Amino acid sequence: MNTQVTRDEARPPLRLRLLRSQEGIVFVLALLAFVLFSVLLPSFLSPGNLLVLVRSVSILGILALGMAMVVIARGIDVSMIAIMVVSVSWAFVITRAGYPFELALVIGAAFAIFAGVLIGALIAFGDVPPIFATLAAGSVIYGTGRTFFFTLEMQNVPPDTDWFSVIGQGSVLGIPVTIIAFAILCALFHVLLTYTRFGWLIYAMGNNPNAARVTGVPFRPMVVAQYAISAFVAYIAGLILSSSAAAINARLFNSTMIYDILLVVVLGGIGLNGGHGSVRNVILGTVFVGILLNGMTIMNVDYTIQNLVKGVVLLLAIVADSIVNPRDEQTSQQGDL
Repeated sequence: MNTQVTRDEARPPLRLRLLRSQEGIVFVLALLAFVLFSVLLPSFLSPGNLLVLVRSVSILGILALGMAMVVIARGIDVSMIAIMVVSVSWAFVITRAGYPFELALVIGAAFAIFAGVLIGALIAFGDVPPIFATLAAGSVIYGTGRTFFFTLEMQNVPPDTDWFSVIGQGSVLGIPVTIIAFAILCALFHVLLTYTRFGWLIYAMGNNPNAARVTGVPFRPMVVAQYAISAFVAYIAGLILSSSAAAINARLFNSTMIYDILLVVVLGGIGLNGGHGSVRNVILGTVFVGILLNGMTIMNVDYTIQNLVKGVVLLLAIVADSIVNPRDEQTSQQGDL
């Protein structure tokens, strides 16, 4: 009798494979949440609401793409919201001062990238832990913007910029441009992380920073580059957000938005220890958080309770991440993030 077990026979059933990974568990939870809200809330399944759901979390997903790239390289960037509100607000202020709108947008982008480069240099050359560097830099950037660049918290989109409103309010074949922009950025980041040398080095840095240095990875330039990209992604998200709402609110810096970004990244299955994760994880986390927030909004759950629920879910996701991706010896020696 042939006792050799074939590969198909040895492979566990699909339901078991799903429940053995954080990504699979989140997928099942997202599916269950979708079914539950569909049954309990008659308006949840309406095409209009589903379109609003995807559109509302697209900006969060865009921000999560930048955060995910940094986290994969064993970093973190909590300065994204500060860079977003200051760079976009300043661009609008410059326009009202008489500069062409297109030039103001370029200046805003340059400021965002410059801020990202400075943060990356502080981490790469100053050996400051990313969590502290970005936390402090975010406060400095926001304080600088409110002191020298603009005084009003709400900055409206300048007049006579009809083409700009299309970014956040227009649609192509019935699909909002916001969703299309998220899809395009997902494709670009997938190509960047999967098929380019830059992406391979990002994973190498996250897997083993010391080994990456020894093997000749340009570690410091890579760190600077990834924070510059993260800052530019934050700027793009800010433009789409301001186009959707016809304004940018500086109070977002004091909101829970940065925690929502981390929730998407960690919940989607990108480990905080670095070295693994993909755009697919960001999409999964974005969809789950979108379903959760949309369902609670339709149920008219108080904003404070929503924050409580998000906090509990984030805590559980971090605990799950620590179990699925335990701290290695190098992480223990260097400290987290």
